[in-house]
Amino acid sequence: MLQKTRALLAVGVLLMATPVLAQQAQTEPYRLGTMDKLRVRVAEWQSAEGAFRDWSAVSGDYGVGPAGTISVPFVGELSVAGKTTEDVATAISDGLQQKLGLPDRPEASVELAEFRPIFVSGDVQTPGRYPYDPQLTVLKALSIAGGMRRSETGQGGARDFITAQGNYDVMAAQRDGLLARRARLEAEAEGKDQIDFPPELAKTAAGKKLMADETNLMQARQKRLRLQLASLDDLKRLLQAEIESLQKKIATQSRQTDLSREELKGLGNLAGKGLVVNQRVLTLEQTIAELEGKLLDMDTAILRAKQDIAKATQDAISLQNDRDTEIAQARQQTESDLDALNLKMGMYSGLMTEALERAPDAARNAGGRNPPETRFTIVRTDSDGKAGEVEADENTPVLPGDVIKVEVTPTVVNSN
Repeated sequence: MLQKTRALLAVGVLLMATPVLAQQAQTEPYRLGTMDKLRVRVAEWQSAEGAFRDWSAVSGDYGVGPAGTISVPFVGELSVAGKTTEDVATAISDGLQQKLGLPDRPEASVELAEFRPIFVSGDVQTPGRYPYDPQLTVLKALSIAGGMRRSETGQGGARDFITAQGNYDVMAAQRDGLLARRARLEAEAEGKDQIDFPPELAKTAAGKKLMADETNLMQARQKRLRLQLASLDDLKRLLQAEIESLQKKIATQSRQTDLSREELKGLGNLAGKGLVVNQRVLTLEQTIAELEGKLLDMDTAILRAKQDIAKATQDAISLQNDRDTEIAQARQQTESDLDALNLKMGMYSGLMTEALERAPDAARNAGGRNPPETRFTIVRTDSDGKAGEVEADENTPVLPGDVIKVEVTPTVVNSN
């Protein structure tokens, strides 16, 4: 019973140590499609051994093929198009149990390793295929593709200005995210319950969302650590209770051994006088030996329990040290990313200045008088596999697998 309890507590620590992933809230669950990449992990609880077994032959990354399927060892082809990751995890678990006739249902977890890409075509500088990122809009996709196509005559000051400004805005949003992350890491490193965010983040809706996301992430990480440490404390209390119980048994067993020795001493004197048979003496000696053996076993069990307490204490220290190391590394990487992003933003700021020097009316034409007519359309495939076009603007959200078409029609200016 004690061994099973220890195993369950250890499993609780392992499950809570699993990193918690922060995802954007969506009104509907994400539906899988061709070219998505999935990360599958499968583990089985073996009741007889009281341990988990990782199914490395099944675990791994899978790409959704053109038919909307993945091929899983022992399960075969699974249709995943239009399904959620939870649906796929259930299908894998059920399939493994049925195909292999397992008494216990293996547990499968499926997460999205990589979204299916988007495609940008038309009047852009670099049309082609690009990876999808959450919160991607048409304007951001246009920036990723190099902006509007530059004219062959080299008089593309307005378009260069738009491109540089679009890239600058994208990086400004990324910088806000890094600033929010840095504030959260500083609060975690100092053990604070509240995060001191930069004031400029509270001025925009996107900034407020970043603040809320980082706050929720910090609370989740703190809760996970508390639960892990609490589990280790529970294990130590359980082991201490076991030690106290064994000590009481040792005291009782020692009294029985002393009584048996006194009895043997008395019988030995009688045996010497021929008043007691030697078989009775031998039986009593065997009883004393068994009692002493049990005492040694209990001493060994106490030593083992003390070793387990020491290990649990060390595990708690390691958890805290690992968390501190992780925070320090993340802070260092965040600072490095901020420095690199600031350099790039400075570069695009210089490009905007250069575009204005070559074409002083670039800023005005980019958003004011006589701008070229730009039309955005998105070719999107629905859950039934049917493709259709939808009108879009710069702020229209882009979904995985979308094809963004950009058409620029120069404005005809009346020479009169």
